[in-house]
Amino acid sequence: MKTKASKNSMIILGVSFVWFTTHFGGGFASGAQIYSYFVRFGIWCLIMPVLAMLYNAVFFAYSLRFAKRHNVYDYRSYNNAFYGRFAPIFSNLFEVLYICVMCAAPAVAFATGGAALNALTGLPYMLCTLLIGVFIFIIAIFGTNLVRKVAWIISICIIAGLFIVYIPNIFTQLLNISNAVTAMKGEDISFTDALYSAFLYGTFQLSNIAVFVQHAKSFEKPKDAVKSMGVGFVVNSLMMLMVVIGLLTVYSNPEIATQSVPTLLMVKNGAGASFMMPMISVLIILGCVSTAVNMVAAMVKRICGDREVIKADVAVQSENTGLFKRLSVKFNITGKEVIAALICCIVDFAIAQFGLLTLIQKAYSFLAYLAIPVILIPYIIHMIVTRFDTKK
Repeated sequence: MKTKASKNSMIILGVSFVWFTTHFGGGFASGAQIYSYFVRFGIWCLIMPVLAMLYNAVFFAYSLRFAKRHNVYDYRSYNNAFYGRFAPIFSNLFEVLYICVMCAAPAVAFATGGAALNALTGLPYMLCTLLIGVFIFIIAIFGTNLVRKVAWIISICIIAGLFIVYIPNIFTQLLNISNAVTAMKGEDISFTDALYSAFLYGTFQLSNIAVFVQHAKSFEKPKDAVKSMGVGFVVNSLMMLMVVIGLLTVYSNPEIATQSVPTLLMVKNGAGASFMMPMISVLIILGCVSTAVNMVAAMVKRICGDREVIKADVAVQSENTGLFKRLSVKFNITGKEVIAALICCIVDFAIAQFGLLTLIQKAYSFLAYLAIPVILIPYIIHMIVTRFDTKK
C-alpha cells in the first residue's frame, strides 16, 4: 500500500512539473515575460504572479479532472467531450487557436535565442535569429528524438542556472531591491492595469490545456488533478517571484524598459558577471532550441501526418530459436517533411523579426484575446451549468 501511495505521489508531482516545464521557456528564462506582464506594473508585481498562477491552477485542475473522469486523453477527443453539442464550433475554434500558438511560441523562441546570442556575441539581431533558425531546422529534421530525450536535462540545467544566477544577485543586492520597492510605492500605477496584465498572462497560458490533458491518464483518481495542480501552483509561483525579485535589482536602470533579455542586464550589473553571462546565455539558447524544435516537429507532423516507418532485421540469429531478431527501427524523412519544416522555420524567422518584446507583449496578448471566447467563457459556463462537472 505504501508503495502504491508513493507511486501515486510521484505521478502527482510529475504532472505538476509538466506544467512548470511547459510554462518555463526562453521567454521566462530571459526575464522578458516576467518584466513585460508584471515588473513594469510596479509594486503589484509582488502579488500578481501568484494570482495569475492561481487562475491557471483552477482551469488546469478542472481540465485534467474532466479528462480523467471522462477518459478522454487527446485534445481533440477531450474538446469534443467537453464542448458537447457545441463541439463542431468550439473544437474547430480551438484548432485555430492551437495553430496560432504553434506559430507564436516558436517565433518567441527564435527571438529569445537571437536576442541572447546578440547580447553574447554582438552580432546583428537578424543574423543571430537566422543562425538560431538554421540550427533549429537541422535539429527538427534529424534530431527531434534526441532533443525529446534530453529535454528534461535541459530543463533541469536551466532551472539550476537560474538559481545560480538569481540567488547570489538577490542576496548581494538587497539594498537595490529595497530601493526599488520604495520607488514603486511612490509610483501611481493602477491596480486595475496590473490585474488586467496578469489576467492576459494567465489567459494566453490556458492554451496549454491541449498539452496537459494527455497526462491525466496517469492519475489514479480524478481528484489527483487538483492535488497535482496545487503543487504546480506553488512551484510556478515561487519561481516567478524569484525572477521578479531578481529583476528588481535593476528596476531603476533605464535600460530595462527596452532590454530584450532583462536577465542578462541583471547579470551584467550583478555578482559574477564574467562567469554568469556566458552560462545563462547558453542555457537560454538551449531552452529556446528545445522548445522550438518540439513545436516545429509538431507542426510538421500536423501537416504531413505520421512518418513512414521502415523496420529492418539485423543479420543475427538467436542461438535458441534460430530466428532473426528485429532490432532496429528508423524513420524515412520525406521531401514533404523537409519542405514543411523549412516553411515553418521561415515563417517563425519572419515573425521573430518583430522583436522579442513586441512578440511577448503583442502576440501573447493576441493569443489571450483568442482564448477568451474559445476557452475562458465556455469553461466558466461549463463550471456553472455542470456544477464543476458533478451534475449528471
